[in-house]
Amino acid sequence: MSSVAAKLQQVRTRIATACETSQRPVQSVTLLAVTKTFGPQAVRDAHTAGQHAFGENYVQEALEKMESLADLRGQIEWHLIGPLQSNKARVVAASFDWVHSVDRLKIAERLSALRPDGLPPLQVCLQVNISGELSKSGVVPDDTLALAQAVAALPRLHLRGLMAIPEPQGDFAAQRVPHHALARLLFELNASGLALDTPPMGMSADLEAAIAEGATIVRVGSAIFGERP
Repeated sequence: MSSVAAKLQQVRTRIATACETSQRPVQSVTLLAVTKTFGPQAVRDAHTAGQHAFGENYVQEALEKMESLADLRGQIEWHLIGPLQSNKARVVAASFDWVHSVDRLKIAERLSALRPDGLPPLQVCLQVNISGELSKSGVVPDDTLALAQAVAALPRLHLRGLMAIPEPQGDFAAQRVPHHALARLLFELNASGLALDTPPMGMSADLEAAIAEGATIVRVGSAIFGERP
């Protein structure tokens, strides 16, 4: 078994244990392998070990990997989890399956207008600045409903849920607090008439807390691929 395969299995075991603790089916949580700064071979190794969903932070880096891994295109689901500038919207709309980092209507409108007709709707999440950090991107919680309603009405997009990258916390109880706030916001949006089903929450250090609060996608990089170069 390769090193990547062994670490993937360890992470899957963590996810299964967290799901059991939270009385959730393990199938309700998708592992998103984050390959930022790791090359195409790391993606290929993880795919060989049964991983199909991959997250990228940087558009150009992701496009280069997609080109190198063109033989796997129908077998890999590509998620953009990093910030998106409007001048990259065309290539993102044509190349990715998911975008997690929509934080303003202008970006969503461009993705909608530029999504090729021959592709299925682009799956999108709104990034929420749930911890109120000045250095973080994301819509503020009070403005999320209005943005979600506008994005949900756009063609060629499918608004799936809310994403956040909370400020790191040291213990399990503290880690749950921002994830709980995001889950509560998702509930409130659904109570207002939306139909959202996906909160991508949690990373290598806090995936158990995120799963306890209802995460359906956990983003894991270093626990699979090691420390970034």
